[in-house]
Amino acid sequence: MSKMIEFIKWLDGIFPILKILIIIGLLIFAFSFVIKKIKQRLLLKTNSKIHRSNIKILARILNVSFVVLVVMFAFLSYLKSWTGIGVFLGLLTAALGFALQKPITGIAAWIMVIFKRPFNVGDRVTIGKVKGDVYDITLSHVYIDEVGGTVDSEQHSGRNIMVPNYLLFEETIINHTLLNELVLNEVVFSVTYESNLDKAMNIAHECAHKLTEKYASSINKDTKVRISLGDSGVIIRVLFHAPVQQLSKIKSDITKSIYDKIMKDKEVDFAYPHTTFISKDKKTNFGKKRK
Repeated sequence: MSKMIEFIKWLDGIFPILKILIIIGLLIFAFSFVIKKIKQRLLLKTNSKIHRSNIKILARILNVSFVVLVVMFAFLSYLKSWTGIGVFLGLLTAALGFALQKPITGIAAWIMVIFKRPFNVGDRVTIGKVKGDVYDITLSHVYIDEVGGTVDSEQHSGRNIMVPNYLLFEETIINHTLLNELVLNEVVFSVTYESNLDKAMNIAHECAHKLTEKYASSINKDTKVRISLGDSGVIIRVLFHAPVQQLSKIKSDITKSIYDKIMKDKEVDFAYPHTTFISKDKKTNFGKKRK
């Protein structure tokens, strides 16, 4: 008889545990089912490999987090320690807030980009020390097709850079194409002090204007020439606007055009560093002088 009483007490102790386990199982199954359906719908709406990866990772994180929370909640409920539940949840929230500080900041930065639009896909931007064209914006990163980097030119280096979103709140952001696709650039060269300066300036203006007139007229910005004095000659800067994607080629074409015209003109000579030796009877220039 005593053994029967002990068995009944044992069953009474087991049933609450089984009940809790069944509830936990049902909750986890229901949550996983809902998350699975949502994930499937989101995957059908995107063709981006990166977005698909983000959706799968987020679904996995939600599933694991839910399981941990349900198990801990059930365990503390079984012990009937509601004070312990509050302490546990407080500690868990604090730990998650600290551990996920940068990801949460990144999500806030993503929301800022979506609504404020400091830049869009296709814009040329500089974020900190990274310069290039934005080709994707995700929940965690901004993907940039780098310009320059391995070369000293406005050419794509072939490197793709992932900038964490939280850096958007810490680094200076420069959008080179916020208002339009045209950016200001210049070609710089020097002519000797003996050259016909007005003619050199006209050559620079004519060459740049001819190749960029259609772009400058669209934003009412004309080609400009500025000069300054240098050690070896007069420094001439010709400033022009050109599409950011064609900037390197247009700059090269302008440089070639200026070079060809000056080499054919007898009144203008390129200046270059050279040494002049002066003696009592003669003066010698160590540097080739074009006649």
